Amino acid sequence: MEPARSETTERTDSLRSRSFRITVDDGRDSFFALSIEDVSSDDAWLMSDTVVALENKR
Repeated sequence: MEPARSETTERTDSLRSRSFRITVDDGRDSFFALSIEDVSSDDAWLMSDTVVALENKR
């Protein structure tokens, strides 16, 4: 694992986000996932398998 590196150049690239509903165990269970990607880099992405609306966190 590499340490995070800071990029100091100004970037105008946009981020792309996608959401998924993933079904497992032959449809018996499912969960949501969120992906945020830098479209200009294959190595710059974040994926979370826990997506909860903020209003449900109260």
